[in-house]
Amino acid sequence: MSDHIYKLIELTGSSTKGTDDAIRNAISKASKTLEHLDWFEVMETRGHIEDGKVAHWQVMLKVGFRLND
Repeated sequence: MSDHIYKLIELTGSSTKGTDDAIRNAISKASKTLEHLDWFEVMETRGHIEDGKVAHWQVMLKVGFRLND
């Protein structure tokens, strides 16, 4: 088994549907340009309120991906 080296980046995903969708949007977009995405950690959750209701979710993530050997 070889040792792995990971790079950590921060992403902010957004969605009008909810936090899970915001996370999925961020990871989906990142996976189009980054390889070997392995894990994520939710750091912050925010939202925008309109007319007394949650209108928009934002989730800040740390995402780890494995660097090529």
